[in-house]
Amino acid sequence: MNMIRVSPRTLSGTVSVPPSKSAAHRAVICAALAKGKSVISPIELSNDISATIECMKSLGAEITLSGKTLTVDGTDTFRYQTALLDCGESGSTLRFLIPVAAAYGKPTSFTGHGRLPQRPIGVFTDELPRHGTACITEGGLPLEIKGKLGSGIFEVRGDVSSQFITGLLLALPLLEGDSEIVLTTPLQSAGYIDMTLDVMRAFGVNAEKTEKGWHIKGGQAYKPRNFTVEGDWSQAAFFMTAAALSGEITIDNLDMSSSQGDRKCVEIYSRFGADVSISADGRLTVKHKSLHGIEINAEDIPDMVPALSVCAALCEGTTVIKGAARLRIKECDRLAAMTDGLTRLGADITETEDGLIIKGVKRLRGGFVEGYNDHRIVMSLAAASVCCDGDIVISDMESINKSYPSFFEDMKRLGGEANVIMG
Repeated sequence: MNMIRVSPRTLSGTVSVPPSKSAAHRAVICAALAKGKSVISPIELSNDISATIECMKSLGAEITLSGKTLTVDGTDTFRYQTALLDCGESGSTLRFLIPVAAAYGKPTSFTGHGRLPQRPIGVFTDELPRHGTACITEGGLPLEIKGKLGSGIFEVRGDVSSQFITGLLLALPLLEGDSEIVLTTPLQSAGYIDMTLDVMRAFGVNAEKTEKGWHIKGGQAYKPRNFTVEGDWSQAAFFMTAAALSGEITIDNLDMSSSQGDRKCVEIYSRFGADVSISADGRLTVKHKSLHGIEINAEDIPDMVPALSVCAALCEGTTVIKGAARLRIKECDRLAAMTDGLTRLGADITETEDGLIIKGVKRLRGGFVEGYNDHRIVMSLAAASVCCDGDIVISDMESINKSYPSFFEDMKRLGGEANVIMG
C-alpha cells in the first residue's frame, strides 16, 4: 500500500462528512428484502458499503447507483439455489447477513479478506444450529450455512458485538413464528441497536423491547420506501479532534437527534474543554480552547476511541479511557495500534486491558507511523498532525477507502496538506 505524508497545518472551515456507513448497511439490506423498488440517498461507495451491495446483488436484488442515489429492487432477492457472498473486510456485512440468509434456508457460503476471516462469529455458530441452521466452519471464514432457521428463543451476549444482535433483529421478523432475543450480559453499543430498530421501522418491520431483550413477531414483511441516509458521527470525530486541538471547523450535515451512539462526541469534546456549539439550523461547530484530561467509558462508543486518544494526547493532565476491550478484535488491535502510533509521535500513553491511560503533552513530533491497514487508525493519526512539529508519514493510506474515501480531499479543503508517497 501507499503511504501519505501529512504536514502540520491548522484546519478551519466547513465540511460535510460522508453518509452514515452504519445506517447505509442497514438500509441497503432492508430495501433488498422488500418486494419492490426503494431509493436510498445519499450513498458513498466505501469498500464496506460496496461489499454489502455486492452481497445483496448476489442474493438476487437488482441494485443500481446513479450519482449518490441507490435504487434497490428486492423482488427477486433469495430466489436462488446457492450463493457465495464475499464480505470483503466488512464485519457488518458478514454478521448482518449470516442470520438473514439462514432465515431463507438456502445454502450460502461466506468469505472475507484482511482480518475478517479471524474475527469472531461464535455467537452464530453456537446459537443458529440450535434453531435448525448448520454452520460449517473451522472457526472463522470460510463459513457455509445450511438449513432454514427456525423461530424461538435466541440467547446472545450483549458485550461482544452489537452486530450479532442486529443480524438477528433483521432476520427474525422473516420467520413464521415469533422469536425472542434474550441478552445474557448487559448491552454495549446500544446506539447501534437503536439505529437498527429505526431503519427496520422505516421499512415496515418492528421489534418490541422486553426486560431482557426483544420480542419479534414472525411473518412480517419489509416494505419498499425512499430512505435518506444521515451524516456519519464517527467520521465527524476526526475533524472534531483537529478543531479541538487547533482551529475551528463546522460540520453541516449531522442529525442532532440521531440514534448513532457516536453522537455522544458532542458531550465528550465539551468535557475536554473544546468550544462546541450547535446553530439553529443544526450545524455543529468545534473551536479550539484550552483542553484538559477526562475519564471516558467507551463501552457504547468504541469506534470513537482512536480519535479521542489523539485529542487526549494533547490535553493538560491525564485522560483514562476504559470499556474498550472490543477494539482488540477490529480491523487491527486498535488499542495497541494507537499506543504504538502516538508513542512514536512523542505522546505519553499506556495500554490497559480494556483501554488507555494518556498523560497530555504540549506538542507531538513528526515521524513515521504504522496505519495497520485500519481506516480509523490512519485518519486519527492524520488528525494529530495539527499539533506536530514535523510531518507525519502514515502507512496503509488506502485503508480509508473502507469507510471514508474522500477523507484526505476533505482535509485539504479545510487547509490541510497531505501528499501520497507511492509504495
